[in-house]
Amino acid sequence: MKPLSLLIGILIILGVTIKTIKAEEHNKRQKERNVTTQVSVNEIKQYLSHILEQRTSSNVINKRENLLEKKKNQRKIRIKGFQNKDILKRNKNHLQKQAEKNFTDEGDQLFKMGIKVLQQSKSQKQKEEAYLLFAKAADMGNLKAMEKMADALLFGNFGVQNITAAIQLYESLAKEGSCKAQNALGFLSSYGIGMEYDQAKALIYYTFGSAGGNMMSQMILGYRYLSGINVLQNCEVALSYYKKVADYIADTFEKSEGVPVEKVRLTERPENLSSNSEILDWDIYQYYKFLAERGDVQIQKALHYFLKAAKAGSANAMAFIGKMYLEGNAAVPQNNTTAFKYFSMAASKGNAIGLHGLGLLYFRGKGVPLNYAEALKYFQKAAEKGWPDAQFQLGFMYYSGSGIWKDYKLAFKYFYLASQSGQPLAIYYLAKMYATGTGVVRSCRTAVELYKGVCELGHWAEKFLTAYFAYKDGDIDSSLVQYALLAEMGYEVAQSNSAFILESKKANILEKEKMYPMALLLWNRAAIQGNAFARVKIGDYHYYGYGTKKDYQTAATHYSIAANKYHNAQAMFNLAYMYEHGLGITKDIHLARRLYDMAAQTSPDAHIPVLFAIMKLETTHLLRDILFFNFTTRWNWLKLDNTIGAHWDLFVIGLIVPGLILLLRNHHG
Repeated sequence: MKPLSLLIGILIILGVTIKTIKAEEHNKRQKERNVTTQVSVNEIKQYLSHILEQRTSSNVINKRENLLEKKKNQRKIRIKGFQNKDILKRNKNHLQKQAEKNFTDEGDQLFKMGIKVLQQSKSQKQKEEAYLLFAKAADMGNLKAMEKMADALLFGNFGVQNITAAIQLYESLAKEGSCKAQNALGFLSSYGIGMEYDQAKALIYYTFGSAGGNMMSQMILGYRYLSGINVLQNCEVALSYYKKVADYIADTFEKSEGVPVEKVRLTERPENLSSNSEILDWDIYQYYKFLAERGDVQIQKALHYFLKAAKAGSANAMAFIGKMYLEGNAAVPQNNTTAFKYFSMAASKGNAIGLHGLGLLYFRGKGVPLNYAEALKYFQKAAEKGWPDAQFQLGFMYYSGSGIWKDYKLAFKYFYLASQSGQPLAIYYLAKMYATGTGVVRSCRTAVELYKGVCELGHWAEKFLTAYFAYKDGDIDSSLVQYALLAEMGYEVAQSNSAFILESKKANILEKEKMYPMALLLWNRAAIQGNAFARVKIGDYHYYGYGTKKDYQTAATHYSIAANKYHNAQAMFNLAYMYEHGLGITKDIHLARRLYDMAAQTSPDAHIPVLFAIMKLETTHLLRDILFFNFTTRWNWLKLDNTIGAHWDLFVIGLIVPGLILLLRNHHG
């Protein structure tokens, strides 16, 4: 054996051995984890069954009253001398109120502990501990804890998805005025998940949820009125709903920066979903999350890295240290003087973030005297370097007239520049200007679209990550429910992902016959929002009759939109095929050739399919010309269809391709 071959063989054997050992270690850890998980999940199940039994048979209030009755029997009040009914009544009321307060306080305390554990959780086990606390709090009648448990059952947050049990809890909570439960029931009714498919009922639930202040319901209603989904299209009503949510989101962004959430399209990366080289993983998500929540460990790491980089002369690192001191966190105390020092060091190197930081200190009067002129100077320098936060601050100064004359034209200019980089507050203020016609011609539609963009930055967008990881882990039902809720809120990516999962028919929460019609509905909503792939999908559904009747004409219409408006190569190819065969449109060979060529020019991936398609087209028409010349056309074509079949052209390709391969092989030989 050659040395090289031997070396390769050894390396292969070594690699397989290492993989086997790693797999065994992984399986061992997984088994250990499963044992601990099973214990906590079983505990949660016990509490849940107890809560559900309690909620269906009697109200929590009855439980409290029974508890009080027991205490009353144990502590009988004996009044010596004479019986005073008023005193007895007052004592009874006092004991009852005290017991109720203790009961409620204990439930509240458990709920708060659960929230704290959940926020700090870094593993599935810690999450389960949090839900065990929620289950105990729910058992004591805490409504917020019950909402958490109902959500956990619906989405499968701790590994056990039980939609029937979730609905029981939601219905019970809805009777007690829970707007979150109203929203959940509206969502389930709108899809027919575990409940009867009823859009009218869904609308009622959403309306009640919105009235109670549920922002998801407000977003859903905003989207429905914007798109005319089961309601009359009304831009002004959509504007009022979206504005409520956007005001809240803007307020949170003014207090702290949000965390960007990657919205993975399942349609674009199916081959990567089980890959070990996946860029987006849970650790990165946790890193973002802890930075957003100022988690101790991650912030300490970030500070250590920035200090090291700053010492090496990194202006960006200096600026970020300044930012950390300006805001204050678990790693460094808030200190305006130190923030000014690091911002100045970065600014002296011409760093845009440092310049913006100095502008903020002068604008807010932190560590330096309030000075709008100085703030304006630094913001302008940073804005010239393209820093979006500085562009926004300039826009805000001109919009609010902070230290300068109000100038809505300049405010609009800077808000627009910042919005191009996705600066959320700039988008919010642009929406505000379009909604009120301030410094710009009023446009309800533009205002709504901008407000919608702001609303989609809310904390609920984190479901994109949990839905994606559930899909990767093979928990299709959990993934679908999460994507479907986001789709209902108007997220185009979620609409596409939900439709993609539904058409795969891997989910179990909907009947198989409902999946294609629901997927078609979602593809349609995604297409209206500008998704070219979704537009092609609608064409496919009408072409093949998935979830609807076969309709070549409608299919051709959707392919035409995707080809002309979005220059989609697949749509061009499909349309060319339909022109070639006269399916739903008048046969036009020249237009078919042109569309095939355009598809090849638009996408490199289309080159091979287009080559075969044109070969087939040219060959069949060459044969057609020969047959026209020698025989009666109609008789011969009918005979060809009867003998070979309707798709005889594919048979011809099968003969041509091997012939070409043989010719090329002989030529090279």
